[in-house]
Amino acid sequence: MASLLPVPDISRPLILKLGSTSPSLRTLFHVNGPFLYKHMHKHRRNNRSSFPILTTQAVYTQGGVSISSLDTHKLAPKREMVELETDAISILNERIRREHGKREATRPVMDSQEADKYIQLVKEQQQRGLQKLKGDRERKEGGVFSYKVDPYTLRSGDYVVHKKVGVGRFVGIKFDVPKGSTEPIEYAFIEYADGMAKLPVKQAARMLYRYNLPNESKKPRTLSKLSDTSVWERRKIKGKVAIQKMVVDLMELYLHRLKQRRPPYPKSPAMAEFAAQFPYKPTPDQKQAFIDVEKDLTERETPMDRLICGDVGFGKTEVALRAIFCVVSAGRQAMVLAPTIVLAKQHFDVISERFSKYPSTKVGLLSRFQTKAEKEEHLNMIKKGDLAIIVGTHSLLGSRVVYNNLGLLVVDEEQRFGVKQKEKIASFKTSVDVLTLSATPIPRTLYLALTGFRDASLISTPPPERVPIKTHLSAFGKEKVIAAIQYELDRGGQVFYVLPRIKGLEIVMDFLEQSFPDVDIAIAHGKQYSKQLEETMEKFAQGDIKILICTNIVESGLDIQNANTIIIQDVQQFGLAQLYQLRGRVGRADKEAYAYLFYPDKSLLSDQALERLAALEECRELGQGFQLAERDMGIRGFGTIFGEQQTGDVGNVGIDLFFEMLFESLSKVEEHRVVSVPYQSVQIDISINPRLPSEYINYLENPMEIINEAEKAAEKDIWSLVQFTENLRRQHGKEPYSMEILLKKLYVQRMAADLGISRIYASGKMVGMETNISKRVFKLMTDSMTSDAHRNSLLFEEDQIKAELLLELPREQLLNWIFQCLAELHASLPALIKY
Repeated sequence: MASLLPVPDISRPLILKLGSTSPSLRTLFHVNGPFLYKHMHKHRRNNRSSFPILTTQAVYTQGGVSISSLDTHKLAPKREMVELETDAISILNERIRREHGKREATRPVMDSQEADKYIQLVKEQQQRGLQKLKGDRERKEGGVFSYKVDPYTLRSGDYVVHKKVGVGRFVGIKFDVPKGSTEPIEYAFIEYADGMAKLPVKQAARMLYRYNLPNESKKPRTLSKLSDTSVWERRKIKGKVAIQKMVVDLMELYLHRLKQRRPPYPKSPAMAEFAAQFPYKPTPDQKQAFIDVEKDLTERETPMDRLICGDVGFGKTEVALRAIFCVVSAGRQAMVLAPTIVLAKQHFDVISERFSKYPSTKVGLLSRFQTKAEKEEHLNMIKKGDLAIIVGTHSLLGSRVVYNNLGLLVVDEEQRFGVKQKEKIASFKTSVDVLTLSATPIPRTLYLALTGFRDASLISTPPPERVPIKTHLSAFGKEKVIAAIQYELDRGGQVFYVLPRIKGLEIVMDFLEQSFPDVDIAIAHGKQYSKQLEETMEKFAQGDIKILICTNIVESGLDIQNANTIIIQDVQQFGLAQLYQLRGRVGRADKEAYAYLFYPDKSLLSDQALERLAALEECRELGQGFQLAERDMGIRGFGTIFGEQQTGDVGNVGIDLFFEMLFESLSKVEEHRVVSVPYQSVQIDISINPRLPSEYINYLENPMEIINEAEKAAEKDIWSLVQFTENLRRQHGKEPYSMEILLKKLYVQRMAADLGISRIYASGKMVGMETNISKRVFKLMTDSMTSDAHRNSLLFEEDQIKAELLLELPREQLLNWIFQCLAELHASLPALIKY
């Protein structure tokens, strides 16, 4: 590669010179326009008089504000709306309203001591979680997981992220002689937007990450520049702030759950008798899961929220059965929630059989297969408490199902429920014990488990009689399909034939009926009449039907010992987690099982589809659902993990660096904490006493009462102040400028209290704010700011936030500037722990 310039060595730290350009006065000082006040005309019902619209020009004198001209006219309605939408208070109110909507009003109120205790507990949980779930391939550095890449595993053309420089394209590794040495060493060469860089391989192992993206394309929008890393720094900061917000949300949910209380369930000898009926010898992992769940229920006072992660057929159901028994024998109800009616029916059969020795414990199945009368009877029994165990699909979450005394919720395969249903499940978690069963946890549950925000038990040892499934991945061919089915039928077995869509089922049926005219074949999919589907499944389970052509409705749960071959057509259209589950339908007995994965012509497949297939081939051993989910997380898309809004922030830095930043943030969660100060203790040493115009005073009828109400609202919290201001404007229209200044003063005092600022003062061109926040918190706050002008003007020294303005401002303008500045700082609060 010919190059006129020497390749820069990026192993030394980069020192950047940022051009310091002074922002214009207009961006630095937000002035509300050249008027003293405007009042919005509002048509009133009941013939009440309307206050006239006044516009004024302000003349600043040493004694405060005097009015130079007064003009009364009516504003056009369009202009009024623009005015209201763009004024600084409305913009702040809108942001606070959005945040308030996202956060539950029932979030816990706790003092600092309580918070310390809980944070300590969470940190211990994290450490335990990290120890327990640490895979062999993960390196641990300084207590934080490392997602860095081994340079020798990179292929030419792979995209990488250098922590300090940004996104580049890996070219290769070759020997080169460093400056001042005669010995050649290995360098990793990386291409950036404006040139090539080299990095000693040893350092590359410490600084490089693979650049994975949440969506189909692996390609970053642009490569970073070597000559200007400021863009990359901003991208990294954006990702960091997004992560911090997520962590605080999780933290608050977890603390909320820890504040809930319920008496521990009694330990009874009957539990040991129930456990003794289990016909198999439990594996060591299974034993540990039994112990974990029993401790959660009988020794803890906080509701359980445990994830049981075990491969298909590894005995998760037995863990759930024991939990159900513990809760039901104490007189509470248990709900078992499954994603499909097929799986719900199977759970119902297993539970009914296991509890048949306990006639007083009634088990019910709620499904769309029932008649209206049957359904009503069941709902009535649930309400009265006559049904102890209720099994069903998402209909159990509906408003018509009223529980008498619900104690436990068992959720099977949570990732297959919709967003609304997941939210409903989450709402149960604060009040009842929840046990989630999954062979492939959704990435969100996985990462919660990894970081101790959620308790997890991992069952990764197969039962001794299980034999690994032989997986064949190849291009589709009719003769291959016929040979595979014939082999299974010859040994007396049954076959699943799975397609991604209902559309192709009939075509496959015709082809198989011609190939196997004497064999019973049936179709099953979720759009069939309920009775028909149930009958088909029953016949297949009994062995009457030999080949079942179906969609992924059989993905979870169906346990048919005699079906030991599965054929999956158009494999590229399934998610990795789905394929893993489907493959687990076979190999439940001691017979060797086969999974045939067929794809169309490889040239038609996307890179992501090819990568999925390769990953599945690698995971032939049993018990790899857990690692697989982690792999899938990097491939399949990120939206489901943290919600769509974070996906962009992940794209900024790539998944691997995002995850490392996440672990780092979790391990230092208590360092990002802001302690508010009492509202009344905040001093604002800026003499400003706006006088309300007499017309407005007359119009308000009782101005002193309104101003007192405003003060009370501000003292309570920012949300009360927002509601007060919006009500005032609804009733009386947009306030005049002097009233706006008065409201802004209240907002400034309220925001200062929330931010731990006890005093605000001005001295010449300098504004000072005395605060209890740390330098780390100040950095996060300023990193979150959208206005460069405000960010560049602030600095932190000796428990004070200081700003050097370009000129000394008149007092109203100064208050406007402080209001804008605090509003920006206040926007960072969702990323901070506020106890």
